[in-house]
Amino acid sequence: MTESSSNGKNNNEVRISINSIVLEGNLIIPEGAHGIVVFAHGSGSSRHSSRNKYVAWELQKKGFGTLLFDLLTAEEERIDMVTAHLRFDIDLLANRLVDVTNWLLINPATDNFNIGYFGASTGAAAALIAAKENFNVVKAIVSRGGRPDLAEKALPYVKAPTLFIVGGNDFQVIGMNQWAFERLTVTEKKFEIVPGATHLFEESGTLEEVAYLAGEWFKRYLL
Repeated sequence: MTESSSNGKNNNEVRISINSIVLEGNLIIPEGAHGIVVFAHGSGSSRHSSRNKYVAWELQKKGFGTLLFDLLTAEEERIDMVTAHLRFDIDLLANRLVDVTNWLLINPATDNFNIGYFGASTGAAAALIAAKENFNVVKAIVSRGGRPDLAEKALPYVKAPTLFIVGGNDFQVIGMNQWAFERLTVTEKKFEIVPGATHLFEESGTLEEVAYLAGEWFKRYLL
């Protein structure tokens, strides 16, 4: 069962009930949208991530619906602030993403959309595992500064076209992504390095480049 409250015709706050928990999200569907991108945020972050919100806004301008949601409940986030263990429970996060994807498939506002995933940091690993589970549904994946190495067992089975985006100065994560990229067997895959960017893409113009690359990838495979 899912409850939702509307802040306007095209901008909805949604509460997604999954078994005994409720996940909160923001679902935005521009007029004429034909595809939707689900965001999986990184460790210690939330649907309020300024970087993901910026990329989502740029995708909306290109005609994509977007869903940013919290992978953890409010209570789980409070626990995780102390223990920091749930943010690295990749299987838990992937299962949440699978459940939310299934919700999109039965939601009348989104049930006919092609679905893509945009994952950041540990959220990228969750996206890859969830895409393996929902291989008939997920049409494209973008990883920003991701930890795809944490999805090692799923990598050979990912069927969706996959784009890895890494900052040129994020040296350790470049290595992790190269390792994972070599283990992807999907034909449509690409590795993009944004020059001068560090892990959070805080440098001038670097997040704009991420949004552009992601938009082009999703345009190719979702529309």
